[in-house]
Amino acid sequence: MDKRLCFSDKLARLRERGHDPEWRRYGYLMAAGKVLGIALVFGVMVLASNIFGTDVMAADPVVKPNDIINPINTLWTLLAAFLVFGMQVGFTMLEAGFCRGRETVNVLMECVVDTALCGLLFYAWGFAFMFGSGTPWIGTKYFFLQGIPATYESSGVAFLAFWLFQFAFADTCSTITSGAMIGRTGFVGDLVYSFFVSGFIYPIIGHWAWGPDGFLASMGSKGNFLPELGMSFHDFAGSTVVHTIGGFVALAGAIALGPRLGRKFKRDGGAPMLPHDLVMATVGGLILWFGWYGFNPGSTLSIMDFEGAGRVATNTTLAACAAALTAMFYGYPKTKKWDVSFTVNGFLAGLVAITCPCYWVSPAGSIAIGAVAGVLVVVGVDILEWLRIDDPIGAVPVHGLNGIWGTISLGFFACGKYGVTGPFAADNSTPLTGLFYGGGTTVLAAQAIGSFIITAATFGVGLVLMYGVKAMGLLRVSAKAELGGIDLYEHGIGAYPEYVLKQSAMPIPQDDED
Repeated sequence: MDKRLCFSDKLARLRERGHDPEWRRYGYLMAAGKVLGIALVFGVMVLASNIFGTDVMAADPVVKPNDIINPINTLWTLLAAFLVFGMQVGFTMLEAGFCRGRETVNVLMECVVDTALCGLLFYAWGFAFMFGSGTPWIGTKYFFLQGIPATYESSGVAFLAFWLFQFAFADTCSTITSGAMIGRTGFVGDLVYSFFVSGFIYPIIGHWAWGPDGFLASMGSKGNFLPELGMSFHDFAGSTVVHTIGGFVALAGAIALGPRLGRKFKRDGGAPMLPHDLVMATVGGLILWFGWYGFNPGSTLSIMDFEGAGRVATNTTLAACAAALTAMFYGYPKTKKWDVSFTVNGFLAGLVAITCPCYWVSPAGSIAIGAVAGVLVVVGVDILEWLRIDDPIGAVPVHGLNGIWGTISLGFFACGKYGVTGPFAADNSTPLTGLFYGGGTTVLAAQAIGSFIITAATFGVGLVLMYGVKAMGLLRVSAKAELGGIDLYEHGIGAYPEYVLKQSAMPIPQDDED
């Protein structure tokens, strides 16, 4: 067995090896590796501290909860915002596909310009009205995004990431409004009513349900609206706040405009005007379905509530599937055909309906909610047809009627297991329980009251707005412009190359002899 070297012998050996270039290279590599290893350990420690928000001790009296940004939840919220914004592609394609070819450019311009206008208005005062604290009726802080903290409230989500997420919601509401009004609305009139919808109607009425001190959000608590009810209004991702508001402003616009020229209703011996591109409309609808995975799961604002986010995504999927099938089968006896427009609007109706209750219901409950939505959208189309209201894409049945159904459905199907989401985990200590799960009618009453107030206020203000724009002579284009093609009249160009529209404009092939 070799004798172990003493410390002086080891130093002598090290000096001897230091003269050898190969041993020096080995020593440098070993030293560098140890330094990198230590740096990596410290880097992991710092990253973990930042991720879980523990870089400042909770006991530090200088630090406030909304000064600590949770980067994981901020990233989750940003990704959800990108998905919701991507729904604008779906809305544009859906509306363009369901309209007539000669009004396609008008739809494209409205969708793009509504988005740009909404963004600036939501920056200037829309967000402040909706999400700033102030009064139970309207927010009074964060105008022009001034004086904002690091995070929104106690969510842990960076403030501007939350702003972007909510802007995408506001843009959705504005786009829904235009759907029932395509084919005969003047572009300037569209700008005027969009200004008021994005700048005032959506954020002010939305504050009632989603603002930090909105009177419906605090309803049922001591000292607030209807304290004896003991229950606040709930709308997880916007069946009422986004879809009912958008749908009933759209209804007001369709009523004020009147039907498109040449539109003859069934009770008068006519039929709906045919869409010009069902491929575009169907693809647009599917893009909307994909974007809804930002709309609903993203509304947790926390991927750390991973169980809640997964449940919401699953419920969203199942409701859409059920609604697509029930709309298809319920619509079949009317035409003896398998109608793709009913099917597309069916799954959209299911998505709208599940948007409010998606966090609190079970998968079985979501299927039931979607199944009812699929039938309701077909019934809604028939009701509008009987009332002689021209809604080219079905915005009112899909968003308006199913926004109401989805909101009220929570009172029936809340399964009694889930409470509220949170930045680190769910708090299920006070779950919502609906009528069908033994919870009585308390949740149902709160939902019905909130839905009625918002629907009535939206429709009333919407009628005043639309008839006001009509009185200015801006709401509808002239009969000549509508019959000749609103694209050429308003925008100076059609959506498609001339050879698509005219046989005589198709290229003529050369003879082989030439």
